[in-house]
Amino acid sequence: MQNCLITAEEMFRGSLDQTAVYPREVVRRALSANAAGVIVAHNHPMGTTQPSRSDLELTRQLRQALELVDVRLLDHFIVAGNQLYSFVQSGNL
Repeated sequence: MQNCLITAEEMFRGSLDQTAVYPREVVRRALSANAAGVIVAHNHPMGTTQPSRSDLELTRQLRQALELVDVRLLDHFIVAGNQLYSFVQSGNL
């Protein structure tokens, strides 16, 4: 079976405009779940799905950290209301 959901969990919680995300924790959870791939998502409460510079940088860092342990970052989604931004579909991953 490929790309089946093993677990879905909230790992970090932040304020209205900022959240601290630790790539090592994402890697740790991926390894403990024996995952081959990871999809991450976060919301933009202000209503726009456009990724910020920090969103782009975080995606790069997550991808690099996960690649070191042979886990693929399959996608990163930004959710704002009923809109969705996919880093894969936009060519940013």
